[in-house]
Amino acid sequence: MSLLEIQNLSVAFGASTVVDDVSFTIAAGEKLAIVGESGSGKTVTALSLLRLNQDARYAGRIEFEGQDILTRSEAAMRAVRGKDVAMIFQEPMTALNPLFTIGNQIAEVLMLHEGIGAKAAALRTVELLDKTGIPEPARRALSYPHQLSGGQRQRAMIAMALACKPKLLIADEPTTALDVTIQVQILELLNQLQREENMAVLIISHDLNLVRHFADRVGVMEQGRLVEIAPTAELFADPRQPYTRKLLASRPQRRVNPVASDAPLLLAAQQLSCAFQIRQGWFRKSPFVAVDDVTLTLQQGETLGIVGESGSGKSTLGMALLRLSSASVEGKIQFDGRPVSAMSSAAIRPLRAKMQVVFQDPFASLSPRRTIEQIVGEGLALHQPQLGAAGLRAAVLSGLLEVGLSADMLSRYPHEFSGGQRQRIAIARVLVLKPALILLDEPTSSLDVSVQQQVLLLLAELQRKYGMAYLFISHDLAVIRAMAHRVLVLKDGKVLEAGPTEAILSHPSHPYTQRLLAASAYALDGRAAPGLPAEVA
Repeated sequence: MSLLEIQNLSVAFGASTVVDDVSFTIAAGEKLAIVGESGSGKTVTALSLLRLNQDARYAGRIEFEGQDILTRSEAAMRAVRGKDVAMIFQEPMTALNPLFTIGNQIAEVLMLHEGIGAKAAALRTVELLDKTGIPEPARRALSYPHQLSGGQRQRAMIAMALACKPKLLIADEPTTALDVTIQVQILELLNQLQREENMAVLIISHDLNLVRHFADRVGVMEQGRLVEIAPTAELFADPRQPYTRKLLASRPQRRVNPVASDAPLLLAAQQLSCAFQIRQGWFRKSPFVAVDDVTLTLQQGETLGIVGESGSGKSTLGMALLRLSSASVEGKIQFDGRPVSAMSSAAIRPLRAKMQVVFQDPFASLSPRRTIEQIVGEGLALHQPQLGAAGLRAAVLSGLLEVGLSADMLSRYPHEFSGGQRQRIAIARVLVLKPALILLDEPTSSLDVSVQQQVLLLLAELQRKYGMAYLFISHDLAVIRAMAHRVLVLKDGKVLEAGPTEAILSHPSHPYTQRLLAASAYALDGRAAPGLPAEVA
């Protein structure tokens, strides 16, 4: 008997059917991956298993241990959620409560479903955080979500989901925000727990290569339908559908435009350091140095790739360079020949149109109360008021079309789009201003491989056309290899090595960079690569 059986499931919102007649089963202890492009219905299918889609109409059956989920009461569903069936959500910043510490949120699950006391729950929470690879777990348990990096927040979500040892774990893009070494560790951790607890896992991903060495079977979704499902080895060896073959063939291609020899210096930082004050108890604080003595330069039309594990200081460095960090910043920053590190907030405001950011978490950065037209046009209305209503609308529409979206999306809201579509909206909001510098903080982490290629091609073309410079933060070394002229490797806030992309990624001198490359090869090929540490391999 199957643990989970989906029979002819359809899910509709209003007049739109986003999941259409989907059927599959999951046995106890099985690992099934559902892959496909953004908007294919993967996440809606996963959310349906816990009846978490708002305002959705369901048809068909979802049987968990022989009982139909779609006919159970809400009280009965609350007993199932988090205990028998747990879920790792795609966007941890919006799934975690910003008012409570990470430790309190994980402990709450244990106390609610396991009935253990607060002290025992706190101890177990630290164990779970340690198991998912968060450094200094006892200290991080006292942190709030905004005090953790994107990857650390995702690992905290994983710890919360695994707290009650569920029979079925639904993992919606569980490694999207993680660097390559942690991706490998998390997938191996899920493998280990699945074997120990005979836990079934349904993993939702846009990355076929990542699930190749994890799943027992793989299902492929396209436009709401399950077009192919087969054992993993069979699907990769002999994909039957053209759509599956297209996904398998999608890999980032190097699209670097040469930087002009006389290109002016756009951005320079000297001995840049950033420190946060971390609360220790009620009355004591201690400094935490996130970026330590970093010096870098960036020319007009150049892309500098910044790589490193979660918590290495990549995003903090990027925010500090654009004067957006809440940390205490020391050192000198020059942008377009101006000493921005010495400027007041009011003085730097006119420069904001020239320096823009695409954030890692698109849902958290898009206002849920505004339409897509209002979101994309907000910066234009502020910095180019002379456009008028008609000119503003035309510019917004042009921006949406450039990132592969359509005019009928103008009046819709962020919650109506998939994660990948929301990221493209965030990119459009920045691109319409044609800035001189864009900080791209994991801009393709939530995009499927085919859309990722489209976005990278778009970014390369815009750089060629307008001479924009990019600070490109990513844990995906294949993307960095495709886009960056130079690479800067960070660990614990320090630069370990920097130089031309091909030199660093083909012949790294530092053991840390070698480890990143080995883990990247493992994640792509599903096999241990030379130099991969024993604890990962």
